[in-house]
Amino acid sequence: QVQLVESGGGLVQPGGSLRLSCIVTGQTGGTYAMGWFRQAPGKERDFVAAISQTGYSTTYANFVKARFTISKDNAKNAMYLQMNSLTPDDTSVYYCAAGQRLGVEDYEYDYWGQGTQVTVSS
Repeated sequence: QVQLVESGGGLVQPGGSLRLSCIVTGQTGGTYAMGWFRQAPGKERDFVAAISQTGYSTTYANFVKARFTISKDNAKNAMYLQMNSLTPDDTSVYYCAAGQRLGVEDYEYDYWGQGTQVTVSS
């Protein structure tokens, strides 16, 4: 059974940085394209970034604006999201997801983690 476990969330001041991690168990991480989504209270879940099975292709939501970097280490069955220049608008629960192809819609992903809270506040 495939499971995804996120970590790295927390409280950070505006302008700060966080690095989220997502570990895949039950299957080789290189089998899947993977993505990050986020959901703020009372809002829909939004696409953040995605990376292909090999890690060679990536795509980002417009609001990321070069602040975030997605990466993948297939040898460790892990995916990461480096987030810089964080603002209060980035406050959300961040979810990692795995699927058969690189996509920007949540229905394109088959497996989901439980989420990790990111709070940006002074």
